[in-house]
Amino acid sequence: MHHDTPGGVRFEYDGPTLRLGSGSVASLGPELASTGCERALVVCGSTVGRTAAVMEPVRTGLGDRLAGEFPQTTPDKRLSTAYDGVAAMKRHDADALVAVGGGSSIDVAKVMSVLHADERPPDRVGAELAETGTVSIPDGDLAPVFAVPTTLAGADLSQVAGITAHPSSSLVDAFVAGGVWDERLMPTAVVGDAELVATTPESVLVGSAMNGFDKGVETLYASTRTPVTDGTAGRGLRLLAEHLPRLGREGATPAVLDPVVEGITLVQYGISRPSETTLSVVHAFGHGLTRGYGVQQGVAHAVVVPHVLEYLFEHVDARRELLADALGVGDAAEPATAVVETVTAVRDALDLPTQLRDVDGPEPTEFPAVAEAILSDSFMRNAPPGLDATQSDIEAVLEAAY
Repeated sequence: MHHDTPGGVRFEYDGPTLRLGSGSVASLGPELASTGCERALVVCGSTVGRTAAVMEPVRTGLGDRLAGEFPQTTPDKRLSTAYDGVAAMKRHDADALVAVGGGSSIDVAKVMSVLHADERPPDRVGAELAETGTVSIPDGDLAPVFAVPTTLAGADLSQVAGITAHPSSSLVDAFVAGGVWDERLMPTAVVGDAELVATTPESVLVGSAMNGFDKGVETLYASTRTPVTDGTAGRGLRLLAEHLPRLGREGATPAVLDPVVEGITLVQYGISRPSETTLSVVHAFGHGLTRGYGVQQGVAHAVVVPHVLEYLFEHVDARRELLADALGVGDAAEPATAVVETVTAVRDALDLPTQLRDVDGPEPTEFPAVAEAILSDSFMRNAPPGLDATQSDIEAVLEAAY
């Protein structure tokens, strides 16, 4: 929320229809029907595609609207995979996409909807991606995407999708990573079904949960915050602070995950908007630590988030009292300390790594280059008001996390 804008806050948001609760995947058919879609292609990774406990409820929920399945997405989110998916859409005459799985499957489905509407030859699209880091989106309607997330990363209420291209695909000459964004890429509906999330291996869930949790933390202090997102993120954080530790203790059961899925949905609500996002410093660190390294995004968040928060609180207010309140420690004498302790306790309850040296990330000699990437990340623009981050500040945070 830029307080110097004339007329105060502007909040523009056209969110998806939300279906929440165990068993809600049964509503897929009626949701497709309500938008006039008749032939859905299910888009997922090979593991999800082989997991009957996920696929059978999806197939049943879609009923006679299931046109086919494309179980070929990968965490790389390759442009060539999206083109293979478009070929499958044409083969099955699909008019809708149902993305089942983690953020990468949802992103690939969004890119498929863009490419399906694009008349240009694939190598032209590859050349544009290499040159600009994005793919221009044709005018008109795109095939709607229905998202069925099976992780907790919170990538579903978003109008952005990441995409990469590799020279082996002959679409580009050198590796390129970029993204597409448009309000038409917001999913038409999101089905948050704890029974499906419960089938995901716990090692995957805990990392993704940290990524989702941090979306709520960042949304409260980002310069792009609004009173609406204060409300949703604050309530979502309260649910997550209470129930994520149960995930660590009791395991991934639908009963534990129902309030967690609700919390992850709430912290995402309104954060991906036509002109801005509330992702901020922690997510910039996540990008810098995962680009070119094997460490998974949520694990990178787990390692750095306490150190990033300490750094922020040292230099700016970062709405520490509101954060403490949302995390259930509003009565603490030192709200900043209480926030760092609570976030650290959630991470530790999920049994996630605590030091950079223990994960597949950069070594100290590489910190200057990583810090440079973090500083130039677009999410740094949303840092809390008053923060003037320097190269040596960022390197110091990385050293503290090592």
